[in-house]
Amino acid sequence: MVDIAVVDYGMGNLRSVEQALRKVAPGREIAVTDDPQVIAAAGRVVFPGQGAMPDCMREMDARGLRTAVLDAAKNKPFLGICIGLQMLFEHSAEGDVPGLGVLPGEVLRFASNLKDAQGAKLKVPHMGWNQVHHGDHVLWDGIAQDARFYYVHSYYVRPKDAALTQATSDYPNAFVCAVAKDNLFAVQFHPEKSAAAGLKLLQNFINWNPV
Repeated sequence: MVDIAVVDYGMGNLRSVEQALRKVAPGREIAVTDDPQVIAAAGRVVFPGQGAMPDCMREMDARGLRTAVLDAAKNKPFLGICIGLQMLFEHSAEGDVPGLGVLPGEVLRFASNLKDAQGAKLKVPHMGWNQVHHGDHVLWDGIAQDARFYYVHSYYVRPKDAALTQATSDYPNAFVCAVAKDNLFAVQFHPEKSAAAGLKLLQNFINWNPV
């Protein structure tokens, strides 16, 4: 049986996710797969993605992956990354499309007139390293408060339930960059591109056994 399934719906470079997982989980069976049966049988699931939300939703459905992803998000250790976080929510302003509706809330675009504390214009997409102010979830074990993670995104999630929030970053105002509920954890940043802190989070996920 596959220990870790990385969901492949044709969007984004999944090899960096696979390579990071192999580094922190040597000896585990890892599969990058678009097979719903493999995802359904896997011990835990990673749901990454890059690109536009409408394209990601369309490609996921075209491959018949919706049911397998929904089941995994509700029943086994599940890690969403970047678009894999955004797709879990009810609706996205990007293309005005519905998401999977696993979590209550919406996906919004950063304003176009953002400025930092010195009045300099901030670019959208938000790209590069940024500090993460995190909670006490077990996936943060061994990760320093305000550790820096790598981002590439123009949209962010706004959960309806504040209890979902597990971390925020500032650009320039606070936005939610990690959520958690039961067996599910999802992040806006890219842990696979975030050096030691990102690898530690992935390792924590591999060792996580939610009740």
